[in-house]
Amino acid sequence: FTRGMVARLEKLGISVSDPDELNEEQRRQLCRLDIDPDTITWRRVVDTSDRFLRGITIGEGPDEKGFTRRTGYDITVASEIMAILALTTSLIDMRERFGRIVIGISHSGDAVTAEDLGVAGAMTVLMRDAIKPTLMQTVEGTPVFVHAGPFANIAHGNSSILADMIALKLADYVVTESGFGADMGMEKFMDVKCRYSGLRPDAVVIVATVRALKMHSGRFTVVAGKRLDAGLLHEDLGAIRDGAGNLAKHIENVRAFGLNCVVAVNRFPTDTQAELDLVRELALEAGAAKAVVSEVHARGGEGGLELAQAVEEVANRPKQFDFLYPLETTVQQKIETIAQKMYGADGVDFTPDALREITWFEEHGCAHLPICMAKTHLSLSHDPKRKGRPTGFRVPVRNVHGAIGAGFLVAMCGDVIKMPGLPSTPGACKIDIDEEGRIVGLF
Repeated sequence: FTRGMVARLEKLGISVSDPDELNEEQRRQLCRLDIDPDTITWRRVVDTSDRFLRGITIGEGPDEKGFTRRTGYDITVASEIMAILALTTSLIDMRERFGRIVIGISHSGDAVTAEDLGVAGAMTVLMRDAIKPTLMQTVEGTPVFVHAGPFANIAHGNSSILADMIALKLADYVVTESGFGADMGMEKFMDVKCRYSGLRPDAVVIVATVRALKMHSGRFTVVAGKRLDAGLLHEDLGAIRDGAGNLAKHIENVRAFGLNCVVAVNRFPTDTQAELDLVRELALEAGAAKAVVSEVHARGGEGGLELAQAVEEVANRPKQFDFLYPLETTVQQKIETIAQKMYGADGVDFTPDALREITWFEEHGCAHLPICMAKTHLSLSHDPKRKGRPTGFRVPVRNVHGAIGAGFLVAMCGDVIKMPGLPSTPGACKIDIDEEGRIVGLF
């Protein structure tokens, strides 16, 4: 028997130790999950950004007649399996989390899990080696763990707990990345990852650039795969001031957790000294503990010495870490707290579908889970066109999905989708081989 089969037998009041002891009716009951096809939430995933797979129809084959339904693909990093890989703390813990994955609901209204399907054990076997972080190194020999990759706009956006725990056994200081900004990966690091790891950060580093702050002024347009607006390459102190509200909000978000932050200004060749000085000045005015220029990309470790010294000092300052919300509050209250405190929204508008889904999760004992907000990474708001520090907006939540095995609920905000599309000129168009057979165009 699988664990799921044993659990179903217990629900039926049947206690057996040998499958041969089951009569025909008991076997029928054991195999019948009674899944409502319209409630199946488990989607296929693929590692290629293919917008045409966002919505597909399955069950068109002659042997699947009567089981046709609409579904779709997500990008692999949005899979709950990826989230579990990043949040698990042991092989046994991963096995238990896989078993709790909910793939749909039965006609009687009960959750149908991977354990019920009898596949949680096989999933664990497939992921048995993937749970091990990959040890790599920088060109200067600094050890680096590369492990897991959930995107912070559609998942929780952090490297694995296991990698952090191992690194902390091996080094005095560990730097771990959370995706995108302090409204996205950082908030999920604090409210999701820290709850499951038991670890608490000593300091936060916010990475800023002159170009990004100019872009947040609203004067320039940046399109992936296209040449940068020429205005971003020339000194423009006014644009930096107009866009600095975005940086100020990210600093405010860090301080909301009781932590101090260092702003690292990544220097580009086109940045002027006046621009760099202004960004540092504005960061300190907004509440950053330190603001330093980083030239790691151009000068390697030597270009990051000042940044490292600043982080070391700030990490040893007093801090009072606290979560953004208690788990005991309702699902709606947690979503509203994130939207108002992290994004600066006036409130949240829930669709009828979202409210119905929240009710189901609350009725089935999931109200205590933390929240993973899925929204655009291109704005503090849900609207990618609203740059800087937008105000006077409400965040629309259209659906709330469960990642019960991973241990959080996902609120889908605005028009965000879990399958990105390729840019107008995909990177593959630049890749080729030269006359000597060497690969070109990767970088």
